[in-house]
Amino acid sequence: MINFNAVSLQRGTRILLENTNLTLHQGQSVGITGANGSGKSSLFQLLLGELEIDQGQLDLPPKLSIAHMAQQVSLSMRSAIDHVLDGHQTLRTLEQAITTAEQAEDHTQLAELHAQLDAIDGYNATYRAEQLLHGLGFDQSVFHQKVSTFSGGWRIRLNLAQALMSPADLLLLDEPTNHLDLDATLWLEQWLRRYQGTLLLISHDRDFLDNIVSSIVHIEHKQLHLYRGNYSAFEIQRREKLAQQQANYAKQQRRVEEIHLFVNRFRAKATKARQAQSRLKELQRMEQIAPAHVDSPFHFCFPAPERFSDPLLTLSDASLGYDHPILDQVNLNLHPGSRIALLGANGAGKSTLIKTLLGEQPLLNGKRTCGEHLRMGYFAQHQLEALDLKASPLLHLQRLTPQATEQQIRNFLGGFNFHGEQALSEITHFSGGEKARLALAIVAWQKPNLLLLDEPTNHLDLEMRLALTVALQSFEGAIVLVSHDRHLLRNTVDELLLIKSAQHYRTLENFDGDLEDYQRWLLQQATESSEIDTNREPQQDKKRQRQQSAQRRQHMTPLKRKIRSAESQIDDLQKQLADLEIHLGNNELYSSEEKDNLQRLLRQQAETKTRLQITEEQWLDLQQSLEDLEKTLNDDSADL
Repeated sequence: MINFNAVSLQRGTRILLENTNLTLHQGQSVGITGANGSGKSSLFQLLLGELEIDQGQLDLPPKLSIAHMAQQVSLSMRSAIDHVLDGHQTLRTLEQAITTAEQAEDHTQLAELHAQLDAIDGYNATYRAEQLLHGLGFDQSVFHQKVSTFSGGWRIRLNLAQALMSPADLLLLDEPTNHLDLDATLWLEQWLRRYQGTLLLISHDRDFLDNIVSSIVHIEHKQLHLYRGNYSAFEIQRREKLAQQQANYAKQQRRVEEIHLFVNRFRAKATKARQAQSRLKELQRMEQIAPAHVDSPFHFCFPAPERFSDPLLTLSDASLGYDHPILDQVNLNLHPGSRIALLGANGAGKSTLIKTLLGEQPLLNGKRTCGEHLRMGYFAQHQLEALDLKASPLLHLQRLTPQATEQQIRNFLGGFNFHGEQALSEITHFSGGEKARLALAIVAWQKPNLLLLDEPTNHLDLEMRLALTVALQSFEGAIVLVSHDRHLLRNTVDELLLIKSAQHYRTLENFDGDLEDYQRWLLQQATESSEIDTNREPQQDKKRQRQQSAQRRQHMTPLKRKIRSAESQIDDLQKQLADLEIHLGNNELYSSEEKDNLQRLLRQQAETKTRLQITEEQWLDLQQSLEDLEKTLNDDSADL
């Protein structure tokens, strides 16, 4: 149990928490929300012991192990796989102790340490680390690449994998999806849903929160407010709470007005003076109920384009890539009103396609045709680094449109919550979210008729994401969008294009379905169960049913053959493992003369265990496929 008892926290002159209480229980999955600067990250620092409370008491369970995703970008010379394995501190401690025992030729200690390593499944740790890297979008070819050679976003992914590798009681994740694509986000969501420990998650992705957490802690007015349910449930509860608060506030204001009218009317009359004083005391005693300030600070739109061409932009029989094609045979027509989302695994070519549409990346083959009045607006994360840190938000827009008045620009920037001095100040100390808002403001200011948006929601809070969604809904031009934010995709696009692997290259194809269908498709691909068509039409004629049933029966034979083969491999591996364990039980093996032989047998044992685990998982997948197939056949027989 984690207990905040009358806790107060101050950073500099700013009070973040004041006399607040909160209790969290073991195994809870909790989303942490609140306005930027409300204290979400500081809450994590309290739990990590990096900050101390100013008043009150914070009680943590004894020997609580905590894992968290570091936000610092490491320049380590260690390999990616070693960086991830470093997250398992018990594993690393045992490995170091084994090295020390080997150097000291302490065979008794060495045997005990190897037993401890086996108890934490340490021999399969590398395999688990590789699975984490694969799920987060890393290709196997880079597993042994130095951490320092990866870009900042990829190093943050490595930090996430390192946190997931830790067998901790409490997992703290601060915006884990910021540098993930949709495929990796969906994988992480499934991983966290299986997590057995206590999870505290800071995220501005409402779908991600909805699918993972069972409670929300909302930081507001220096208090920690606990709401039961996921993020959507929290929104409903908070809306009802604020509506009641607003009603109480309005009622109180009517009473205040009545008192002032009475006092002003009868203060001077001797017969009523005492009653007037009584009313004034009531006013002083009355608890002041704050009005519910729930309006978003963001109110902007993408101005209507001045002119259109139709089509705006066309790719014909295009080959896209650098030294060799990444995407081939691409045909794409963008018309006014086109609203397209690009789907595909990391590295599939989504950003390459965006840059080719933009004209930054020349075609290897084919033709790119621009409409006469094409005017593109482009947003990508690297543009934040291209902003002039010495210039103000106002100056950024003035440079684009010198003839615009200062008041026009300030009015426009106000919709992005750049008011007063902030609109006139250098952006040197702007946060990532503030720079992202400015970059979007620059795009909108130029009145594009084609928007090319590559992960526009990174670093944006929930209020700004909602404002962006509303603005894109009313945009009159064309949109091509890459995003891991499913709420944004679901509410702004009406066409999904999937970058799909062909035999020797990738192609761009229409995806027939919605985002939920895409998630199911990804899971199907991951489990290699594409033999079973889960999306077949329920209504079929009898002849077609019989044909499909016959086809499925034909599929059962190779499935059963694979199952028998897997069972045979499992038997062989179990026998090999038993023989190895008999050899390892020989005390003479732990003498200094047998050191090399011991290491060889331990490696064989680890490799055999890994192969056995993989084969057993394959056997389970095959059995599930067979059961599904048999169920489908039984259903078909019943229909017949």
